Amino acid sequence: MNRIKEVLEERGIKQTWLAEKLGKSYNMVNSYVQNRSQPSLETLSHIAQILDVDVRELMKPTKN
Repeated sequence: MNRIKEVLEERGIKQTWLAEKLGKSYNMVNSYVQNRSQPSLETLSHIAQILDVDVRELMKPTKN
């Protein structure tokens, strides 16, 4: 699970803007935001860099 959606909402950033910065389609970014698919570690790191957050801020711990 990831927190991309929460971070985007906290910062008032649109998914289309993030998609443009990442060089990915809106549909791909939307699938990350909706947790339908998970970005690779490289992509997650790039998202963190774009959003100026620690990559750990984008990850949700899973409960065991």
